[in-house]
Order: sequence, then structure tokens, then C-alpha cells
Amino acid sequence: MTQQVEMKKTLGLTGVTVNAMALIAPGAFLWLTFQMQAAQVVGGQSTAADMFAGLALALLMALLTAISYSKLATLYPEAGTGSSYYFAEHAFLSSQKLSVFSRINKFVVGWFSHLYYWVYPGLMVGMFAVLINYITGQFGVSLPIPIQMLIAIALAALTGFVAFHGVSGSTAFSVIINIIQIVTIIFISVLAISYRTANPEHVTFVHKSLTDIIIPHSFSGVLFQSTIAILVLVGFESATALAAESKSIKNVSRGTILSLVLQGLIFYFFEYFAANGWINTSYSVKDATGTTQHGFEAAAASGAPIGDMVQNLGNVLLNNSGFICMILVAISVAVAIFGTTLSCMNTGVRVTYAMAKDDEMPTVLNALHIKHATPHTAVIAITIASAVIGAFTVINITTLTAVTLISNVGTFLLYGMTNIVAFVAFSKQRKKNPITTVVVPILGALANIGMLVAVILLGMMSGGATMMSALIAIGVSVAWLIIGIVYFRVSSKKAGKDIILKETVNE
Repeated sequence: MTQQVEMKKTLGLTGVTVNAMALIAPGAFLWLTFQMQAAQVVGGQSTAADMFAGLALALLMALLTAISYSKLATLYPEAGTGSSYYFAEHAFLSSQKLSVFSRINKFVVGWFSHLYYWVYPGLMVGMFAVLINYITGQFGVSLPIPIQMLIAIALAALTGFVAFHGVSGSTAFSVIINIIQIVTIIFISVLAISYRTANPEHVTFVHKSLTDIIIPHSFSGVLFQSTIAILVLVGFESATALAAESKSIKNVSRGTILSLVLQGLIFYFFEYFAANGWINTSYSVKDATGTTQHGFEAAAASGAPIGDMVQNLGNVLLNNSGFICMILVAISVAVAIFGTTLSCMNTGVRVTYAMAKDDEMPTVLNALHIKHATPHTAVIAITIASAVIGAFTVINITTLTAVTLISNVGTFLLYGMTNIVAFVAFSKQRKKNPITTVVVPILGALANIGMLVAVILLGMMSGGATMMSALIAIGVSVAWLIIGIVYFRVSSKKAGKDIILKETVNE
């Protein structure tokens, strides 16, 4: 029934771009990451002052990878839903020396991409439940963990329902979500800058000048801030998994870069600049020990520093309407999380579908719905996985951090390997354009490998619950590797496929 169904080419440049933009979701991530960035300490010294510079470095590294993805999409327009998985095989087939490893390479890339695309939606639905608990807490209602688990499961089911009914409906949601995010970002950022300019309470700002927000303060501070900031930029590559549903491959190539530029370079820069401009010593929060903290230390101790900021701005500049403003912004963040989850889920199932079509994953996952032309069995599977991971995420801060790190490991591995794939794929074009065919993929690969090492080391060096989270992430990643090796060998033997292929060149 489903094998004769094909995906429909319905997406223009706007559709491809907004789907990728929904995954990057700046309206959600400043709320979710500002506390972590404010709390980051290296060698006993806070790195919070380098938050903006860290974002700039992370954006530069992300752009390197985005360029590789964009050029690969143009080089292999027939990739369909496969994205990096497809690129990995055909890049190696184009090399006589490496062609024998093409099957292994594509499997490794596709398999490890699941640590990102299948874990990330679970992380998002878990964070959604935590956010709902924060909102209800503002009304004096604290939700018990089992209720938060049910919320995470419910959001996973709702997201799966939308994904099941096709990318066109998902695109409509993405457009609405992006509009809400952009309006919210502009609103709170303008308020924050106005507060800084007017200084109605004659407060002392942490950054002495607007220039101080931008300039780096220490190399280590910028580097370690970028390990968190990179989390808010991933998702641009999701455009390449929509090639089978895009009207033109140019839309995919352009949408990959455009989504990152719009969300990262424009909206995130504006939002981070404004939030850092607002942070001041009058802002105070009591930490777990009851000690009153100020400025960045207060943000580190707060459950939602951006919520605190919006309340302050609303009370001072909008006639004591801070609480209402905070609730409205929190709701917009919840909507943005839904959009992020949906976009990542759409990307993940399409990569899984591509692998299943090649018999590199269970073939039941390659079925397309006869009406909606969506990989519906894969959607059901990722929905269940997201619900389970989301329920695990809300247990405590250790599980939340562990799931975050697992997703990060998958992201950096996927991005690093894709840059290596790009270097191989562009071997015949190096003399024509050495910058994009040699320099960009090499720097992109090194940057992602460096980020992976830095994130794990930072977790291990932190000790306590954070170290436990890092150990869980390492354990899960190794277990996934072992499962992949076993599955690959067993399925290869069963299907009579060679693991090491005969030397060949695909022109």
C-alpha cells in the first residue's frame, strides 16, 4: 500500500527556511540557556561577561558547517530526505580510495544522527514540562514530577499528531510560531534597550558600556561560552532533509544558510545584546543557601532569569504590568518549544525513512502514509521515543543535563562527520574554490570536534551532578555505538551485504 506513495514537492524557499528557523527557535532558547550561561564558571572565574562574544564564535563555527551542508545539497540534489546520510555514501563513492568504505560511512553518519534527531525532541518536550511547572508556580501551584511527565508525554503525542499529517501543516505551524517569536523578541529587546538608555532607577549595569557587551574579555571565557551558545544555533541543517518535498534544490541550499543568518545573526544577536545590556546589580535573587546574589550571579541562581527581566521591564516601563508580560512571554516560549520539537521530529523521521529504504534500519520504518505521504511508522516510533525521553528528562537536573549532553554529542558528531564528508565530496573542485572546498570543511570539522571535547571535559571537570550527567551521556553514546555495530553486522549477514565494498568510483 505505502511503497507506491511518494512525498509531494510543496515547499518553496519560505517553507524550507521557516521549518529550519522553527528548529533554531530563538524565542525559546534565550529563556532556556541564559541561566546556564550566567552560571558558567571556569577555574573559579565567571565567564558570563563573554556571553555575546561566545555567541559570535559559535555562530562563526555554525556557519562553517552550514556552508558545507548548503554545497552538499547542491552537489547531490537527488539526496531527498537522506541529508548527511546520503551525502556520506555518495561522497565516498566519488573517491576511488575511499569508495570501499562508503557503506560503513553512510551507516555511521546516519546511525549517530539519531542521537541528535531522536533525543532532541525528547529533550524539548521535557523542557516544555519544566516551563509549564514554572508558569503554574507563578500562581502558587507546584506540579509533582508524575504530572510533569504526563505533560511531556502529551506534548510528544500532540507533536507526533501534527507531524503525522504532513509537512505542509507543519510549515503552517512554523510560520505562525516564527511570527510569534520575532514579535516577542523585538518587544522584549526594545524594552531592555530602552531601560538601559533611560535608566529610570539609576541602577548600576554589569556591563559598563554597550561596547563592553560585545568585546571579548578572556579567551577561555569566549571559548567555554560558545560551548553553550552553539546549542541555540543547531537546526539549520534540517533544511537539507526536506529536499524531497522542496520545489527546487536551490531552496534547500539557500534555506540552510538563510535560516541561520536570520535566527542567529539578526534575532539572536539582537536578543543577547539587549538582555546583556539590561543585566544590573539591582537585580537580586536568593540562591539555595539563602544568600542574596546580584547581577549575573542572580541570573545563575534564578529558575528563569529572562522571566525576571521581563517582569522588571514591565513593572518599570509599562505601568507595573511585569507579571502579565512575563506570563505572555513564557507562553510564547512554550509555543516556540513546540515548533522546535515539531521541526526536529520532521527532520529525524525523514533521515530514518531514508535509512530504512536502504535496509540499513528496520524496513517497517520506510512506510509512507497513503494519504499524507509521511513516514508514519517512523513518526509513531519517534513520538514514543520522545515521550519516554521527555519523561526521563523531568526527573531532576541530573537527568535534564544528561539528556542535553547526549543530544549535544549527537549534534557535534553529525556536524563534524558532515564536514569531513564535504571535504571528500569536493575533492575534484579544490583548485576552483579552495576556500569553500578545503578551508571551510576542515575548519568546520575541527571546530565541531573541539566543541565535543570541550562539552564533555567541562561536564567532567564540574564534578557533582554535572559530572554524573556527563558520565550518563558517555555511557548512552557508547551503548548506542555498540548497538549500531551489532545491528550493522547482523543485518549485513542476514541480507548478504558486503561491509567492505569492492573498489569502485561513482562518477
